[in-house]
Amino acid sequence: MRSINIHEAKTHLSRLVDEVSAGEEIVIAKAGKPLARLIPFQQRSSRRKLGALSGRFSVPDDFDAPLLPDVLDEFEGR
Repeated sequence: MRSINIHEAKTHLSRLVDEVSAGEEIVIAKAGKPLARLIPFQQRSSRRKLGALSGRFSVPDDFDAPLLPDVLDEFEGR
């Protein structure tokens, strides 16, 4: 991983993007202090499948029932 200053990064952005897409990582610094890191973009391997947890848990019938007074007091800090 190499470090370059921000002025050089602005001047040579296209070249840096090509280098990063080839697998190199580059740190951009200002006055010697690292500010950002350029890394190759990675596509997600696949889309999430809806219903993957179907049948693994169930929502209780009283899910949206009002809380008991003592539990509600705890949430409200009483």
